Amino acid sequence: MGLVVQKYGGSSVADAEGIKRVAKRIVEAKKNGHQVVVVVSAMGDTTDELIDLAEQVSPMPPGREMDMLLTAGERISMALLAMAIKNLGHEAQSFTGSQAGVITDSSHGKARIIDVTPGRIRTAVDEGNIAIVAGFQGGSQEKKDITTLGGGGSDTTAVALAAALDAEVCEIYTDVDGVFTADPRVVKKARKIDHIGYEDMLELASSGSKVLLHRCVEYARRYDIPIHVRSSFSGLQGTWVGRTQGNEAMEQALISGVAHDTSEAKITVVGVPDKPGEAAAIFRAIAGAEVNIDMVVQNVSAASTGLTDISFTLPKSEGRKAIDALEKLKATVAFESLRYDDQIAKISLVGAGMKTNPGVTATFFEALSRANVNIELISTSEIRISVVTRADDVNEAVRAVHTAFGLDSDSDEAVVYGGTGR
Repeated sequence: MGLVVQKYGGSSVADAEGIKRVAKRIVEAKKNGHQVVVVVSAMGDTTDELIDLAEQVSPMPPGREMDMLLTAGERISMALLAMAIKNLGHEAQSFTGSQAGVITDSSHGKARIIDVTPGRIRTAVDEGNIAIVAGFQGGSQEKKDITTLGGGGSDTTAVALAAALDAEVCEIYTDVDGVFTADPRVVKKARKIDHIGYEDMLELASSGSKVLLHRCVEYARRYDIPIHVRSSFSGLQGTWVGRTQGNEAMEQALISGVAHDTSEAKITVVGVPDKPGEAAAIFRAIAGAEVNIDMVVQNVSAASTGLTDISFTLPKSEGRKAIDALEKLKATVAFESLRYDDQIAKISLVGAGMKTNPGVTATFFEALSRANVNIELISTSEIRISVVTRADDVNEAVRAVHTAFGLDSDSDEAVVYGGTGR
């Protein structure tokens, strides 16, 4: 038996009983002959509570100290889990991200992994220990400061360790039974997907599916690490994420699923002179503010005015930075005004099979029309169609599209054990 990396989310270790339940599952893998490395998130809502506490103390907490604070959550859960495993008669050692060899850049709050040097982890498991690693964190290469990896950081930690340790598989344990064709909190008849390719999973993740985050899947694809998404609350098989070729080819379904995202906002730059260089200046300013954008639409300029509107979506959390950057640009680009709208939602249809099947786009838009959902923006890739609608319409739209493509299960099999979908 080889080495396996297991990751447990916050809802799986939300309390003492959860920690003891997870410890039993880890020990079971050890008894089955595996070397086991575990990545664990902070307990329950600990990270959110620490963020709230910081904001009560300071309206603008420094990034370095914020990272120092937030990493405490994972250190608590890793130590408690090691204690619980020891109580079951097995040896376990806990490690912070930096002790585990997770080396990052110096971008506090959203650091990226540069390298993983897991010497201490390899030594621990070779000596017969179960290694417990705090997820979501590392140490900066330049200043040796503690850093956090941002959204999906624990999943990314797990896959990065799996790659560095040449693990057989990275098991992501959460509070749903796998990857579903839609968010089970919205679509009760969502079906569990048994196998899905990296490409489809990347599109679902980037479109709002929260079971796996985009960075985690991209890392797994780059190093060809199979991901097994399972529930820590049940013994069901879950979903395998991997390559779509070979003897164990993943299912090439027409549509893999419907994802939605309500965390984005839309900015419209009104009255932009329609001449070369203006759009470049706008998006250079956005890039300079370190704001990530998603969908972009530019209207055809009005013949009478020679002006056009440019709309794009971005995370709500970065809306203020983007507006401030664009306001400074107004004298240079001479646009008329800015409009900010945070009451939008993105709905995405994903499936590798759609590139060879005509009529998918028509069925998608017909389903939205029957649900009386108005479309504001459209964006496509080879295996994805995304639209922006009003936030109030998103649940009805997702259910309508899910039904239109025959994705509904015969029974309400989608269960969210922990109530969050993570």
